[in-house]
Amino acid sequence: MNAHSNLLNLTLKVWRQDGPTSAGRFETYELQGISDEASFLEMLDILNERLISEGQEPITFDHDCREGICGTCSLMINGQAHGPQRMTATCQLHMRKFTDGDTIVIEPWRAAAFPIIKDLMVDRSAFDRIIEVGGYITAPTGGAPDANLIPVPKPVADAAMDAAECIGCGACVAACKNASAALFTSAKITHLALLPQGQVERGRRVVRMVDQMDAEGFGMCSNEGECEAVCPKGISIANIAKMNREYVRASVLKAG
Repeated sequence: MNAHSNLLNLTLKVWRQDGPTSAGRFETYELQGISDEASFLEMLDILNERLISEGQEPITFDHDCREGICGTCSLMINGQAHGPQRMTATCQLHMRKFTDGDTIVIEPWRAAAFPIIKDLMVDRSAFDRIIEVGGYITAPTGGAPDANLIPVPKPVADAAMDAAECIGCGACVAACKNASAALFTSAKITHLALLPQGQVERGRRVVRMVDQMDAEGFGMCSNEGECEAVCPKGISIANIAKMNREYVRASVLKAG
């Protein structure tokens, strides 16, 4: 521990739920001496180590890379998806963003399409199914082509890469009052719709992905912008407008 780090005494109110069909409740835990250099998930690790040592059930929560890349971490912290720091996933949030004596309320994502598995872990396989129906891109087999074999204008490449930054964490759904997955789905659609490699399946892809999104029970987008505000990668809601145009275009071409 750094000699200059501050120690925090915290009260945690954590959502506990034994299983998908069980009734949930908040349980309160007191933590003392948490370094402000610890990450939020490290703070939960410390709490879990204490619970295990006391013979109690540890808190279940999703995590993997802890580098803000994989999109696995998923917590509502004091009513904000991923917590108080903008463009930061839960795993990259540090305790320096909190103050000694704070009460922190920790909940799972709340959406009908993200049913709770246990405690703070939810089932986000609906996102996987949206990706699956998008299918593949047509590409020649054989050796990998040179990176610059297909020229792509820089503005197009930049926009595609911005959309491709989506890590699929689900914060957009959790923050939206309608539990819409439009930002996630539109980012995946826009990424390939902009690139030459994605043109062959372009129309089929958008129709299938949007229809699957609706079938999963996500709500409709009402352009509140909460999704963009909490997105750890800053995905723009301009992608949603792009998705809607792509869907209309594909529907018209199919009808013709």
